[in-house]
Amino acid sequence: MTAGCRYDPASETDQVIAAVLAGMSKPGQRGIIVDSPPGAGKTTLVVRAATELAASGESCIIVAQTNNQVDDLTTRLARQDQGLHLGRLSATDYIPPAGLLALPAVTVATRIDDLGSAHVILATAAKWATVKDRSWGWAIIDEAYQMRSDMLLLIAARFDRALLVGDPGQLDPFSIIETPRWIGLPYDPMQNAVTVLQAHNPDLPVHRLPVSWRLPASAAPVVSSAFYPFSGFRPATTPGDRHLEFAAAGIRSSADAALDVAARSGWALHELPARHTTRTDGEAADAAASLAARLLTRRAVGTCERHPAGRPLGPQNIAIGVAHRDQADQIRQALANSPAPTAEMIRVDTANRLQGAEFDVTIVLHPLSGRSDATAFHLEAGRLCVLASRHRHACIIVARAGIADILDAHPSDEPIHLGVRAKFPDGWEANHALLAHLSNHRIPAP
Repeated sequence: MTAGCRYDPASETDQVIAAVLAGMSKPGQRGIIVDSPPGAGKTTLVVRAATELAASGESCIIVAQTNNQVDDLTTRLARQDQGLHLGRLSATDYIPPAGLLALPAVTVATRIDDLGSAHVILATAAKWATVKDRSWGWAIIDEAYQMRSDMLLLIAARFDRALLVGDPGQLDPFSIIETPRWIGLPYDPMQNAVTVLQAHNPDLPVHRLPVSWRLPASAAPVVSSAFYPFSGFRPATTPGDRHLEFAAAGIRSSADAALDVAARSGWALHELPARHTTRTDGEAADAAASLAARLLTRRAVGTCERHPAGRPLGPQNIAIGVAHRDQADQIRQALANSPAPTAEMIRVDTANRLQGAEFDVTIVLHPLSGRSDATAFHLEAGRLCVLASRHRHACIIVARAGIADILDAHPSDEPIHLGVRAKFPDGWEANHALLAHLSNHRIPAP
C-alpha cells in the first residue's frame, strides 16, 4: 500500500462480492471462480451467496473439504439467517458438535432423503460423492484449491453451476501415495479443482477479494509480495490500528527480546545457532514452547478494531505451527512441562491442519530449520504461506541460522513436466523473500 493512500477496504470488498453475486444471476453462467487471500472474507462470501440463492428460490448445496469446515459454515449460515432451514449431510460415524445440534434450524442426517425440506444442504466433498440420482442448480465449493480434481469429477453431476472459492496461495491437495504416474496427464487427480476447471473452461470469470481482514498492516504487504506476486492484496487496517503490549516486563533473554521485537514490528526471527539436526530438534521445540509460555506469563494484551479497549491473550489466541506431526507432538510435550499456567492449551499443529484458522499471535518452526537439504516438501510455498499468514498481531519464526545457505546450495531442480502449468512463486523464491524481510527483525539465541 502506497504511503498516504486512502481507501475503503469494506467498499472494495463489497464491490467484488456484488460483482460475484451479479454474475451468478446471469442466465447461462456455468461457473465463477473467486480467489481469496488469507483472511479476505471468503466465508462471508460463501454465506452471503448461499442465503441469496435460497432467497431467490434457487436450489443450492455447499461443498467443503473437511467436517470442521462444513460445521463452521453451517453455524455461520444459521446465525446469519435464522429463517433458513439447513441440512447437514454427514457420514454414519460423524459426531456433530453440541453447538451445532443446539441450532433449531439445522437438521443433521446421513441420508439425503431425510433433508428434503432444507433450503441449503452442506456436506464434505467425500460425502457428496456418495449421493446418487439427485442434482441441484448451484454448488458453492469452499476451499476449492484444496479439492482434488478427481473429487470434483465425482460430484460434478450433482449440480448445474458452481461458485468456487479458495485461496490460491495455500497448500495444494496432497496424497499419501506416490503420484508421478499421473503428472502431466489431463486427468491428473492431484491437480486442484480450480486448475482443472480453468483448463477445460478458460472463459470462466475470475474475481479476486482485494483485502485481508486478518493480517495486520505489518504482514499483508510481506505475505502478498512473497506468495501472491500476481494477485496482491492489501490490509484492511493501518499501522496504528493494532497494538500488542505486555502487562509484565521481560527479562534479559533472547526469548523476551524476540517478543518485544514482534510486539513492535509484527515480526521476529528467533534464530538458533546453525546446526544440522534431526527433524525433531529438541532445542528448537523448547524455544517455540518457551516463546508461547512467555506470551502467557508476560500477560500479552492485544488492541485492535475488534477490541479497542484491549484484550488479554489467552492460550486460545496463540498457535504454534510446524511442518510435521512428530514436531507438534514434541512441542506439546514441552508445553505440558512448562510452568506457565494453561500453556498446554495452546494449539500446536501442522500447516495442513492450520489452514483457515486465525490467531492473535503465531509461533512458527521454520520447515527448513536444521536441515542439510531442501526437499520439495519443505520448499513448498503453500506450506510456508499458511504458517506465516495465520496471525492478527504478530508472527515469530523459530529457525536455526543458515537457511539462506541451504537454499543457495539446493536450487530448485524439480523436473519440468509437459502439460503442467508452472506455479509461481516457487518455494525457493518465496523462502528467500520472507527471509529477506525477517533479517531486519532477527534476534540471535545463545
